[in-house]
Amino acid sequence: MKAKEIIELIDFISNSGLDEVNIETQEFKIAVKKSSSLSAPVASNAAPTPATTHLPERSVSIPSPAVEVASARVAEKPNKHVEIKSPMIGTFYLTPNQGAEPFVKEGDTVKVGQTVCIVEAMKLFNEIESEYSGKIVKILVDNASPIEFDQPLFIVDPS
Repeated sequence: MKAKEIIELIDFISNSGLDEVNIETQEFKIAVKKSSSLSAPVASNAAPTPATTHLPERSVSIPSPAVEVASARVAEKPNKHVEIKSPMIGTFYLTPNQGAEPFVKEGDTVKVGQTVCIVEAMKLFNEIESEYSGKIVKILVDNASPIEFDQPLFIVDPS
């Protein structure tokens, strides 16, 4: 989650009437709590790096009541799961063409070299093959969505 998204989330929660929100995904955990006792909230410029496993506490100046991020840290992923990542920027497709069956679904077993999706880049359709054998635990991207280089696409349980 990027710093801008965190600030937008804080703004949303500040205006929602909720006192506290906890969000946890495979990639991060964030707890946002309203606090009217903040004397001088300050926005932090610290940006998390991929190697960071704990984000610093940060307070953001927002019209009353103030909102403080109590904790935000990247949660460690289970050691047994691996990710199939995008080797390029493009558009992610789960099917070879419209109306066709997807290459893989959650719960399917894949083998090394098996095609799991297509990435369209500059009008070229590139078949992406699994680097691992195992079971597809989660598909992280919606069909026909834009993707970035090195973006996780699938979570695989290689056991």
